[in-house]
Amino acid sequence: MGRFTRTQLREIAIGLEKSGQRFLWVVRSEFEELLPEGFLERTKGTGMVVRDWAPQAAILSHDSVGGFVTHCGWNSVLESVCEGVPMVAWPLYAEQKLNKVILVEEMKVGMAVNGDKDGLVSSTELGDRVKEMMDSDRGKEIRQNIFKMKISATEAVGEGGSSIVALNRLVELWKEH
Repeated sequence: MGRFTRTQLREIAIGLEKSGQRFLWVVRSEFEELLPEGFLERTKGTGMVVRDWAPQAAILSHDSVGGFVTHCGWNSVLESVCEGVPMVAWPLYAEQKLNKVILVEEMKVGMAVNGDKDGLVSSTELGDRVKEMMDSDRGKEIRQNIFKMKISATEAVGEGGSSIVALNRLVELWKEH
């Protein structure tokens, strides 16, 4: 369910290139034949395309990561928040759409991409959102918000933090039964 069409993959490639930003793109398919001609050569100094899998949590924890285009799956959201990485929200299905609303409208730690009536996100839309995240006042505000969330997340999982207290309480309840 979470796979993109050939057309969408080409739009992503063009959008990343148009953004002018450095990128790491993980593609779970035979991608060479799907990319625009010359894409890998043109983006060699600014982008990297990885096939199949990359250690997402480790990547998000790196200081050079300035944003994350995410499908808004809960694990990805938690990893991004815990590392203080602002998100470009691109939900595909199920709870991801609700997560996008929370991230963008409530928490204000991301911005959404907009697709057409068939769900296709254009290269221009993606490129504009990536550039906006990295180079605008709105992006700066989102980075400030996510940094505050990172501090809160760190406190929650630290000694005496709310997550640790709740987890310990759950363990005690299990032991009682």
